Amino acid sequence: MFQLDFDTELIKKYDQPGPRYTSYPTAPHFHEKFTSDNYLDEIVKTNSSREKPPLSLYFHLPFCDTLCYFCGCNMIITRNRDRVKEYIKYLKNEIDLLRTYLDVERPVTQLHWGGGTPTHLDPDEIEDLISYINKSFKIDPTIEAGCEIDPRNLTREHLEALRSGGFNRISMGVQDFNPEVQRAVNRIQPEDMTRQVVEWVRELGFGSTNLDLMYGLPFQTKESFLQTVEKVIDISPDRIAVFNYAHVPWMKKHMGLIRAEDLPKPEEKLEIFRATIETLMSAGYVFIGMDHFAKPEDEMAIALEEKKLYRNFQGYSTHAGADLYAFGISSLSQIGRVYTQNYKREKDYFDALNEERLPVARGVYLTDDDIIRREVITKVMCDFELNFGSVEEKFNINFREYFANSLNNLKEMESDGLVSFSNGGLVVSDKGRLLIRNIAMKFDGYIERKEDYGRYSRTV
Repeated sequence: MFQLDFDTELIKKYDQPGPRYTSYPTAPHFHEKFTSDNYLDEIVKTNSSREKPPLSLYFHLPFCDTLCYFCGCNMIITRNRDRVKEYIKYLKNEIDLLRTYLDVERPVTQLHWGGGTPTHLDPDEIEDLISYINKSFKIDPTIEAGCEIDPRNLTREHLEALRSGGFNRISMGVQDFNPEVQRAVNRIQPEDMTRQVVEWVRELGFGSTNLDLMYGLPFQTKESFLQTVEKVIDISPDRIAVFNYAHVPWMKKHMGLIRAEDLPKPEEKLEIFRATIETLMSAGYVFIGMDHFAKPEDEMAIALEEKKLYRNFQGYSTHAGADLYAFGISSLSQIGRVYTQNYKREKDYFDALNEERLPVARGVYLTDDDIIRREVITKVMCDFELNFGSVEEKFNINFREYFANSLNNLKEMESDGLVSFSNGGLVVSDKGRLLIRNIAMKFDGYIERKEDYGRYSRTV
């Protein structure tokens, strides 16, 4: 059982840029030499494999009504309904094109709509797209189907359309209920509005609700943010995510609309982080890892306990072993030994589909070394321990020889009490759980070579 061991000085010591490891290799290592032809080759291989993995589908719906200044997503601000309709048409074209190559008898066990704001679509558009997906693929009766929603401009009819189409999970951004913080980030979302939507979600029979919070936003203090945390606990969602705001106006220009001098100081951010974990755990939520919390009876908490947790492009997941096919601009796929990313601009995405090409802008083919390191990093991130013998048996390597540099680089962390070793493997301590990205980085072959070090958010 995890017991919070928050060592402020150690966290400051190890606070540095680092990947979140929703993939390995991470996105900066995707390249444009990887083409749609390479993608097709891997689709053919997975179709013809002896044990065909099930399918996980992701749809990127990038549109939003208004700009949230903290947003790091690939989104498009528009109220042009014709633009939305055109995009949906091309999503259907991408489905049709992929179906010509993919064995669509493979069951779809997971479906996720992200954005942007998927509920920027009106209820009729939601029903139409769901119907097209359901007709195009073999949907498993036990599918986990989740959608990100925005309560602003949301009606009960939006949720009815999602539920009747088979969605059973909802995720919703809250960030902070404090009005001053909401004004500073241009996201006015009163508490009553959030409570009303959660009430609708429960009345309609969705199986799980997740609320997202964000710390490090302008004008936040420990006391003010804990007021939001207490209100969220009272709402009682099944899962809660608490993200660290990364202020990167050189990468996302609109973040320049947030004044740096209004942001909490690093010491205050750490206090907010510590107090939030303490408060959520005291309320009975299980600390999953990094920024995720869940009720003990939730599938994610159970997966953590049973060591069946997994990570993919959506973060922590309970569905390992599926091939992830992603649709829409900027979306990321993971199948077999490849990762791919679609074009980020609508025009490039539309042009590719007009030419009957899968809209792959870049990707990467995983080497044998990548496969081994991905396994190790995933185990460290999800199980918070690592059995050397299991890795040796799976990949026919001598772990201590193969990862000699990694183990040597972990000695300081061992001295600091973040990890411990036995003859059989590695165990992450409770204080190490808070720095799990830093520990995983020691097994990253690209970080070891100091490539692209500055591309990532800070680990705390």
